[in-house]
Amino acid sequence: MTGVTDADFEAEVIGADLPVLVEFTADWCPPCRQMAPVLKALAFEEGDRLKVVQLDVDSNPETTNAYKVLSMPTFMVFRGGEPVKSMVGARAKRRLLEELADVL
Repeated sequence: MTGVTDADFEAEVIGADLPVLVEFTADWCPPCRQMAPVLKALAFEEGDRLKVVQLDVDSNPETTNAYKVLSMPTFMVFRGGEPVKSMVGARAKRRLLEELADVL
Protein backbone atom coordinates (compact mmCIF):
# COMPACT_ATOMS: atom_id res chain seq x y z
CA MET A 1 0.00 0.00 0.00
CA THR A 2 1.39 3.38 -1.04
CA GLY A 3 1.29 6.71 0.70
CA VAL A 4 0.43 9.73 -1.44
CA THR A 5 0.91 13.45 -0.80
CA ASP A 6 -0.40 16.77 -2.09
CA ALA A 7 2.64 16.82 -4.38
CA ASP A 8 2.08 13.45 -6.11
CA PHE A 9 -1.72 13.05 -5.75
CA GLU A 10 -2.28 14.15 -9.34
CA ALA A 11 0.20 11.62 -10.75
CA GLU A 12 -0.62 8.72 -8.40
CA VAL A 13 -4.41 9.05 -8.17
CA ILE A 14 -5.85 11.36 -10.84
CA GLY A 15 -3.60 9.93 -13.57
CA ALA A 16 -3.86 6.26 -12.54
CA ASP A 17 -4.97 3.63 -15.04
CA LEU A 18 -6.81 1.57 -12.42
CA PRO A 19 -9.55 2.76 -10.07
CA VAL A 20 -7.87 4.10 -6.90
CA LEU A 21 -9.14 3.72 -3.35
CA VAL A 22 -7.78 6.60 -1.27
CA GLU A 23 -7.92 6.39 2.50
CA PHE A 24 -7.78 9.85 4.06
CA THR A 25 -6.13 8.98 7.36
CA ALA A 26 -4.33 10.40 10.40
CA ASP A 27 -1.86 9.05 12.95
CA TRP A 28 -4.13 10.08 15.84
CA CYS A 29 -7.15 8.19 14.43
CA PRO A 30 -7.78 4.75 16.06
CA PRO A 31 -10.31 3.58 13.40
CA CYS A 32 -7.71 4.47 10.74
CA ARG A 33 -5.14 2.21 12.43
CA GLN A 34 -7.81 -0.48 12.64
CA MET A 35 -8.25 -0.26 8.84
CA ALA A 36 -4.54 -0.71 8.03
CA PRO A 37 -4.55 -4.55 7.87
CA VAL A 38 -7.86 -4.52 5.96
CA LEU A 39 -6.47 -2.16 3.33
CA LYS A 40 -3.20 -4.05 3.12
CA ALA A 41 -5.10 -7.30 2.43
CA LEU A 42 -7.34 -5.51 -0.09
CA ALA A 43 -4.32 -4.06 -1.90
CA PHE A 44 -2.76 -7.53 -2.07
CA GLU A 45 -5.90 -9.37 -3.21
CA GLU A 46 -7.33 -6.77 -5.61
CA GLY A 47 -4.05 -5.26 -6.82
CA ASP A 48 -4.74 -6.11 -10.46
CA ARG A 49 -8.11 -4.29 -10.36
CA LEU A 50 -7.66 -1.59 -7.73
CA LYS A 51 -4.86 0.64 -6.48
CA VAL A 52 -5.00 1.34 -2.73
CA VAL A 53 -3.28 4.42 -1.29
CA GLN A 54 -3.28 6.43 1.93
CA LEU A 55 -3.13 10.19 2.35
CA ASP A 56 -2.22 11.68 5.72
CA VAL A 57 -4.65 14.57 6.25
CA ASP A 58 -2.39 16.45 8.66
CA SER A 59 0.56 16.71 6.31
CA ASN A 60 -1.52 17.10 3.10
CA PRO A 61 -4.14 19.80 3.75
CA GLU A 62 -4.52 20.87 0.09
CA THR A 63 -5.91 17.55 -1.12
CA THR A 64 -7.90 17.04 2.09
CA ASN A 65 -9.60 20.44 1.69
CA ALA A 66 -10.06 20.08 -2.07
CA TYR A 67 -12.24 16.98 -1.49
CA LYS A 68 -13.91 18.43 1.65
CA VAL A 69 -12.79 15.56 3.87
CA LEU A 70 -13.87 16.19 7.46
CA SER A 71 -13.92 12.77 9.14
CA MET A 72 -11.30 10.05 9.38
CA PRO A 73 -11.12 7.59 7.88
CA THR A 74 -12.77 8.72 4.67
CA PHE A 75 -12.45 6.42 1.67
CA MET A 76 -12.79 7.80 -1.83
CA VAL A 77 -12.68 5.86 -5.04
CA PHE A 78 -11.31 7.72 -8.05
CA ARG A 79 -11.87 6.43 -11.56
CA GLY A 80 -10.72 8.29 -14.65
CA GLY A 81 -9.47 11.12 -12.44
CA GLU A 82 -12.87 11.73 -10.81
CA PRO A 83 -14.17 10.75 -7.36
CA VAL A 84 -16.95 8.24 -8.02
CA LYS A 85 -17.65 7.01 -4.49
CA SER A 86 -17.10 8.21 -0.93
CA MET A 87 -17.46 6.31 2.35
CA VAL A 88 -16.80 7.47 5.90
CA GLY A 89 -15.76 5.31 8.86
CA ALA A 90 -14.04 2.01 9.50
CA ARG A 91 -15.68 -1.12 8.16
CA ALA A 92 -15.01 -4.85 7.83
CA LYS A 93 -13.20 -6.04 4.71
CA ARG A 94 -16.27 -7.93 3.48
CA ARG A 95 -18.43 -4.81 3.73
CA LEU A 96 -15.76 -2.68 2.07
CA LEU A 97 -15.57 -5.15 -0.83
CA GLU A 98 -19.37 -5.12 -1.17
CA GLU A 99 -19.35 -1.33 -1.31
CA LEU A 100 -16.58 -1.36 -3.91
CA ALA A 101 -18.24 -3.97 -6.14
CA ASP A 102 -19.94 -1.42 -8.39
CA VAL A 103 -16.75 0.54 -9.07
CA LEU A 104 -14.36 -2.34 -9.68
